[in-house]
Amino acid sequence: MTTKRTRTRARARAWRVARVLRDRDAGLYLAGVVVSGFGTSALWLASGVWVKELTGSDGQAALCLLAMWAPTLAGPLLGTLADRLLRKPLLIGVNLLLAALLLTLLTVDSATDLWLLYAILFVYGAAGVVHDAAESALVTAAVDPSLLGDFNGLRMTASEGTKLVAPLAGAGLYAAYGGPSVALLDAATFVLATGLYAALRVHEEAPAPSVNGWRERTAEGTRHLWARPRLRSLVLAGGATMLCAGVNGALVYAVVEGLKHSPAYGGVLYAVQGAGSVVVGLASGPALRQLGARRFAACGTAVAAVAAALRAVPSDPVALVCSAAIGVGLPCVLIATLTAVQHETPGPLLGRTVATANTLMFAPNVLGLAMGAALVGPVDHRALSAVLGVVWLLTVVPLLQSPASASRAASRSPSDANPA
Repeated sequence: MTTKRTRTRARARAWRVARVLRDRDAGLYLAGVVVSGFGTSALWLASGVWVKELTGSDGQAALCLLAMWAPTLAGPLLGTLADRLLRKPLLIGVNLLLAALLLTLLTVDSATDLWLLYAILFVYGAAGVVHDAAESALVTAAVDPSLLGDFNGLRMTASEGTKLVAPLAGAGLYAAYGGPSVALLDAATFVLATGLYAALRVHEEAPAPSVNGWRERTAEGTRHLWARPRLRSLVLAGGATMLCAGVNGALVYAVVEGLKHSPAYGGVLYAVQGAGSVVVGLASGPALRQLGARRFAACGTAVAAVAAALRAVPSDPVALVCSAAIGVGLPCVLIATLTAVQHETPGPLLGRTVATANTLMFAPNVLGLAMGAALVGPVDHRALSAVLGVVWLLTVVPLLQSPASASRAASRSPSDANPA
């Protein structure tokens, strides 16, 4: 009987994933994620190598990553664009804009031209914030609400799967033809993604005129998240998880050194972690339906926390298993939060709310990287890993609080609905 029930559940999971893949618009979305993500991942690695080769400076090479990440801090403001304009034309426009801007990098051939590279990467990051907000909002009109968890999981699978291949392809292309060739590749992927988004059959109503000012409209996404205990707890848990993930990421090469390997072995650990994320993306839809968003996020966070702590053990098999476990656990809270935001946010407000949630979750990752980089030198990485695992595990506690308790707490403190 148990075996029969298990087989039935397995068939149901496969059927839902197949429904997403067979859906024309969902398939086009996922293809767009793969295509544009391939170019982005290739440029992300190649830009740092490009700057390092032209200047010999590690610091200036690191500025490439900062330039792409910095616009995330303006997520609530940039996300407003996704609610004030039709989202399909906005996606097409953003892709064409980036394709055109990337072509200007063909002129970069010396250190004096790097200002242009940094400027393009900054615009690239800002456009990415708008793109993600518009895409996450538009997909709710194209995918059945009951399949959003499956879609978001498959999106994670597509994105992480691309990251396993694209950086190597970008590095190879750079080695053979130089930085401009990678910029040209990325521009081509945006043009191809434009065609995929143009083929979407999605009905949109023109956004209603707003009587509120720009600042008021920007703050509406934050107020919406803060006034809903379920969304608030998920977003805060996501931010705490990404903070810890940043610290954990900064320890990777110390872990590799402790295993007596060359720094290149870090690529193996990252690849294994990416493979774990690919797997959990496929299983996230059924897991969300079975556990609910909060418990799914809590389980994933707990797995990642324990794995981070066990990295203190100087063993190759343990390190590989821990990397896979972190890859499995880390995306859970991100998938759960995005799906919950899509379910609980009105369409006209969804762009700002998604962008605000992304800012609150991903901005702490930069702080975590900085903290880890500052601590890994003076403190033994094994002690750091153990402490990090314990702290990370504590972030699960708010997710285990019942929604009813969270609602009562919110009602006792009305000011929580207005953090200003």
